[in-house]
Amino acid sequence: MSINDNIQQLFRASIDTKQQAQAVVTEPIARSIGLMVAALRRGNKILSCGNGGSAADAQHFAAELVCRFERERPELAAIALTTDTSALTAIANDYDFSEVFAKQIRALGQADDLLLAISTSGNSPSVVQAVEAAHHKGLQVVALTGRDGGRIGELLQGSDIEIRVPSKVTARIQEVHLLAIHCFCHQIDEELFG
Repeated sequence: MSINDNIQQLFRASIDTKQQAQAVVTEPIARSIGLMVAALRRGNKILSCGNGGSAADAQHFAAELVCRFERERPELAAIALTTDTSALTAIANDYDFSEVFAKQIRALGQADDLLLAISTSGNSPSVVQAVEAAHHKGLQVVALTGRDGGRIGELLQGSDIEIRVPSKVTARIQEVHLLAIHCFCHQIDEELFG
């Protein structure tokens, strides 16, 4: 198979995954936007976390809210818990890497804030502990997962929402997560400033 054939196959796989996901993630994305808009209207903030590519997605989401997405508008309160290297390395060194987000949530999170927890497997220990800390502090949780939802899917409660991508391939799950994040950003702007 040529390089061009491989590239076309990857495009087809991404398109197929997005088409399959569309049927199952549209409604939870819409409900998640409702939770996010309500939190921001109340003057609360959205915290986000994930590891690796999911850390990049958490940062991307926070940057779009704090700066802007597709229109000029006031800044929105969002913090990516993946960006403070001094806190991350101190927590990982002095405690355990699985605590890197949970300790920040316990320090920064307030009741009625919202956590965007991102894990393609749903089993990342640091994100699992973040969800547990969020519940303890009274934060609602929106989880972006894949596969079978993992431990995170089992932990969600009450008004928490899981957006589970129906795929086992990390890259395809991440591609749908990014699209979900763009849906969040677009519709948050529409709801608050449209």
